[in-house]
Amino acid sequence: MRKVSSKSEFDTAINSPKLTVAVFKADWCGDCKFIDPFMPDVEGEFAKDLNLIEVDVDHVGTVSEEQNILGIPSFVAYADGSELTRYVNKLRKSREEIEQFLQRAVEEYNTRT
Repeated sequence: MRKVSSKSEFDTAINSPKLTVAVFKADWCGDCKFIDPFMPDVEGEFAKDLNLIEVDVDHVGTVSEEQNILGIPSFVAYADGSELTRYVNKLRKSREEIEQFLQRAVEEYNTRT
């Protein structure tokens, strides 16, 4: 997962015509660390359908505030600069739940293109 390190890099990534899913995280977040071991495999499963980017809420300026991210990890799908859907809740996210969200994001994207 490519880490974005600035607001401009984030803006460029989400303005792509390809489906881009931003994963909002932080180094101190236990639930974020929980998903780290399986996320490379999940990313591989969806590589042809979307780009995954990692946004550290503590290091990428005002992006999380502008995107109304109140809990982490949060998953937000974008295409052409517009938000398509998001997966945000205060519960720990399982691999299966993340895969289901990504599949829904792909389906939503495909209905719009």
